[in-house]
Amino acid sequence: MIKVVSDVSVISVVGQDLSTFHKPFNALIKNQIVPLLFNNTVSGKNVSLVVRKSDLTKAINVMHGQIFGVSKKVNLAVFGHGNVGGTLIDQILKSAKSIEDRKGIDLKVFAIANSRKVLLDANGVTGRWKTNIESKGKSYEVKDVIEFAKNNHLENLIVIDNTASQDFVAHYFDFVESGFDVVSSNKIANTLGFDYYQLLREELDKNQKQYLYETNVGAGLPLIDTIKLLHLSGENITRIKGVFSGSLSYIFNTFSEVDAPFSSIIKDAKLQGFTEPDPREDLSGNDVGRKLLILARELDLSNEFSDINIENLIPSTLEKGDVDFFMEHLEVLDDKFNEIKRNQKANHVLRYVGDLHGDLQKEKGILDVKLVSVPKESALGQVKGSDSIIEIYTESYGENPLLIQGAGAGAAVTARGVFGDILRIAEKS
Repeated sequence: MIKVVSDVSVISVVGQDLSTFHKPFNALIKNQIVPLLFNNTVSGKNVSLVVRKSDLTKAINVMHGQIFGVSKKVNLAVFGHGNVGGTLIDQILKSAKSIEDRKGIDLKVFAIANSRKVLLDANGVTGRWKTNIESKGKSYEVKDVIEFAKNNHLENLIVIDNTASQDFVAHYFDFVESGFDVVSSNKIANTLGFDYYQLLREELDKNQKQYLYETNVGAGLPLIDTIKLLHLSGENITRIKGVFSGSLSYIFNTFSEVDAPFSSIIKDAKLQGFTEPDPREDLSGNDVGRKLLILARELDLSNEFSDINIENLIPSTLEKGDVDFFMEHLEVLDDKFNEIKRNQKANHVLRYVGDLHGDLQKEKGILDVKLVSVPKESALGQVKGSDSIIEIYTESYGENPLLIQGAGAGAAVTARGVFGDILRIAEKS
């Protein structure tokens, strides 16, 4: 069968050793550039490729970084520039030069978007991005960002989701199909229905793309990565238990140590920025539940959010109404929590924990999210401030769990965790 293909280009690399050409070839495939024809000389020292003319500029950009030692360009689209997203952008811009010098990776933020506007720059945004997104930003649809990257032949694409939007999560498939890897601090994609969870991973496999989300559970703590490695190595993880919420960690650590009403501690935590703008988002336990569900699914359990037993700390009388109403009536909580505190055993403290247990070799585990009283000298009892602490029990470790502890909240810590995921992908792309 003879087939005529029009509008093609030939790229020849003179002196290229065939034994090392797998690196640029793989980079082309990862950037969705599939050569129509591949040829090499008898000596194997000259390699030629035929590509579609529309792919020529992007193909040359990709191959330059792999063959000639030119810094590999990695192009980032950041959605959401609030506390975490804004901090991340500033961290990237501040570190870009040193990363290029040390790693040969040239990070460029080509898009910054909020719910209203997007700032696009094929050469990368500058430190004036906050001003520019207001003055130069344009209304957009997600497909406009994808088209911009395509029209400007941008390679090694990563989209970063720092939103809390379920609507935006629906676009992950569009990005993956268009050649983007995905990094996210947004938990929603990993806590939707299990069918969606599996479909997304099938799409990632099909397109040879990565989806990293280390900050979904422990902010900057290496928790998900550790659990993935243990599980991949065949280690039988039997239980995961801990204080997953930096907000609730601060609230109950403080309440256990000081003689003050529970309501005043919540007000103080909100004032210091330890809680969400509406503290009910923390006190409902749903956030801890989502984190526990994400870990369950990392162990190949098919649990749904509806399977989680969550102890909601908000009385029914305060579940409705705006934030101001809730804050004005916080004293309703005091009697209940003072009694719980008073009825503890000696040298015990209160902790709000997530607990994944049961037979974790079966289809589903048991997920409990609740307020417990633990000995003050225990690992959970000794946690301070807004730190998180997670105990990972395995067959090998027996009764002595692997402990991961550290800052469980904060924009700088979370942004640094997202940055780490970006660099992991950048080094492999």
